Amino acid sequence: MSLQSQIEELWHHYQEGTTEETSIETMSVLGDFLEALEAGTIRAAEKVDGEWVANAWVKQGVLLNFGLRNISKYRYGETTYNDVLPLADTSELGKRGSRNTPDGTVVRRGAHIGDDVILMSPSFVNIGASLGDGTLVDSCDTVGSCAQIGENVKLGANTLIGGVLEPVEGAPVVIEDGVSLGAGCRVTSGFVVGENSVVGENTLLTPRIPVYDLVEEEVIYGHLPPERRAFSRYVKSSISDHELFDGGAYKPAVVATHIEEETLESVEREDALRE
Repeated sequence: MSLQSQIEELWHHYQEGTTEETSIETMSVLGDFLEALEAGTIRAAEKVDGEWVANAWVKQGVLLNFGLRNISKYRYGETTYNDVLPLADTSELGKRGSRNTPDGTVVRRGAHIGDDVILMSPSFVNIGASLGDGTLVDSCDTVGSCAQIGENVKLGANTLIGGVLEPVEGAPVVIEDGVSLGAGCRVTSGFVVGENSVVGENTLLTPRIPVYDLVEEEVIYGHLPPERRAFSRYVKSSISDHELFDGGAYKPAVVATHIEEETLESVEREDALRE
């Protein structure tokens, strides 16, 4: 029986309330699942015919690891913490050219860290997340559960990548290859940032905020097309005429334009950081 079939069967029994939570077989399947996530052989989402689609069974496996495990005490440095999962074993990262600096780079079990990745402290990578080769996670960054981060991505300091676990069919946040997010960006609720885009500091990307794509001259929601320069602006709100709003009311929006050569130079990656 494949790992997918085993997880789907466990999920069915869990939903029916008939799972033997403490069985050695169940814990073995859940352990194999976490190892597959960490190895990158399974992912919470994949691109199918140009669209990102959630692998519902993978998200089911993540939820089962929360629902079927007991809370235990673990040690992290001088701190005792209580969780259903320990942190990931990062002792082998160096052999693959990846670095995690001390005092606060926290990687939870079930997260995939690629080769030549840099994790600056403090930062947090949650279960089900996947970091592609050559990616930089800067200080005070959070990569949420099941978020899919591509190769050679730069997450600026104090960036939040939201996690999406529920519903299991919902696609997680996706940051495609070559993207650079400026400091303080927030990407949530399954938003997809197209490859080789550059996003300005403190930009909020969420499906509820319109993206004014000046390249194709259209307003879109839920994704930023590839090779765009994006930044936050405010546009007039439909409630501007209400008497309570003296001077008008405005709502946040994102403007997307062509990437200029100067923009690419400003986010150019230095090979020395990854050699």
